[in-house]
Amino acid sequence: MSNHDGHRERLRERFRKEGLANFQEHEVLELFLFYCLPRKDTNELGHALIKRFGSLANVLETPAEELAKLPGMGINAATFLTLIAQLERYYLMHKNDEKILASLDDCGKYLENCFRNQRNETVMLLCLDAKCKVISCNEVGQGSVNSAAVPIRRVVEMALGVNASSAILAHNHPSGLAIPSGEDIQTTRRLALALDAVEIQLVDHIIVADSDYVSLRQSGLYHPDECRISL
Repeated sequence: MSNHDGHRERLRERFRKEGLANFQEHEVLELFLFYCLPRKDTNELGHALIKRFGSLANVLETPAEELAKLPGMGINAATFLTLIAQLERYYLMHKNDEKILASLDDCGKYLENCFRNQRNETVMLLCLDAKCKVISCNEVGQGSVNSAAVPIRRVVEMALGVNASSAILAHNHPSGLAIPSGEDIQTTRRLALALDAVEIQLVDHIIVADSDYVSLRQSGLYHPDECRISL
């Protein structure tokens, strides 16, 4: 075994015994890169990534095309690193697939995980059954909450397709400020009326920003009872 191979095995063994808690950020990257760059000095590359992008979080949230520009990386290794943050979000979303969301706060916390590491402004629809159990949480579109990002007909079809009893519209503000706009409120009312026509209640519209969220319903900006169709 070469010194290079010996170093890699020592780092793996350290991880097996201690986990990542005592690793420096460049060492975390070095360890991950073992598995897609078997013949390169990933310690040097780990240092270079931190120096170029500033932190482990920044590296994992940088597009693969940008990471690949760093000498020694390549698109395959860059894609592998971007998968890590996406895997975390996917895991946190799906480990709660059977979860009962009994309150708006439960919904807000669940949606924080759905938007974790999402750099683009994205609109999602959370669908619940009659017992408030999560049925699905799927992307509706990208961009601000307007007629383009929230096609009302498609949203209604999504909710009907999973036999939802209720739904929550959600989107994120990557800028870090979860402040509702006038367009957010108008879109919420339009969607609530459309869903009510097929007997599905739009419970709320939640805006997520980093580790914070704002509920339009809790803020008094949305009242479900006012968006019911009188027959």
